[in-house]
Amino acid sequence: MYKILQKEVLNPTVTKMVIDAPLVARKAEPGQFIIYRASQDGERVPLTIADFDREMGTVTIIFQIVGGSTMELNALQEGDSLADFVGPLGKPSHLEGLKKVAVVGGGVGCAIAYPTAKRLGELGVEVHSIVGFRNQDLVILEKEFEAASTKVVKMSDDGSWGEKGLVTNALEALIKEGNEYDEVIAIGPLVMMKFVCKLTEKYGVKTTVSMNPIMIDGTGMCGGCRLTVGGKTKFACVDGPDFDGHQVDFDEAMHRGGMYREFEKHAREADCNLLKKEGV
Repeated sequence: MYKILQKEVLNPTVTKMVIDAPLVARKAEPGQFIIYRASQDGERVPLTIADFDREMGTVTIIFQIVGGSTMELNALQEGDSLADFVGPLGKPSHLEGLKKVAVVGGGVGCAIAYPTAKRLGELGVEVHSIVGFRNQDLVILEKEFEAASTKVVKMSDDGSWGEKGLVTNALEALIKEGNEYDEVIAIGPLVMMKFVCKLTEKYGVKTTVSMNPIMIDGTGMCGGCRLTVGGKTKFACVDGPDFDGHQVDFDEAMHRGGMYREFEKHAREADCNLLKKEGV
């Protein structure tokens, strides 16, 4: 069993948990993910590793409460245990040999972008982090990005935090200022990553995106996480989750990502009613 050592509410819809998982922590690298089950009969859900501590044997996950399974996870408290916590899965991010990188994070995707920015900083890379949220109430990991980055540009849709505008506005401004990036790493909503890639393609800047489609087994056998990259079928769980953003078919990915939205809505409503009955 995998005990929850710490639980912290980062904003009304996002929670951070530190899990006792020494075997996972021993091998974890930025970019990789785990698959958890909150209970023995729970759904298998992938979450990117937000941080890890090899000495303490802990793995940090940050998740948005969007459906029945994340509601079930969020109902657990410090001292409770998860039924399963499998990982690390996926290929680690390739971060060696870079000198100057722009890390672009959007919304809860910043939880995935942060460990990448942190590792780049540890490698001596000049890191410009561009982080965006809809508004100030949804901001997470502000201090962590400041500590991990050479420069942080903060953006919000309504101007309540940092500058008003989109992360693409900030990225283009930095490029026009003369910043020559070896690579842009974009992590966030599909539509955000799509338009970051359209922008960087215009300027000829290599761009990597982290894809998180629907997954089931995490070994490539089920095919649920398939993507089209460069005209070929890839599986995010074993070929990724990092891919060349200029090669990803984002329209197909967005279509597939919305296929189960109605089902997720009903599952969320059912879990809400169940948790109310149980007094959670």
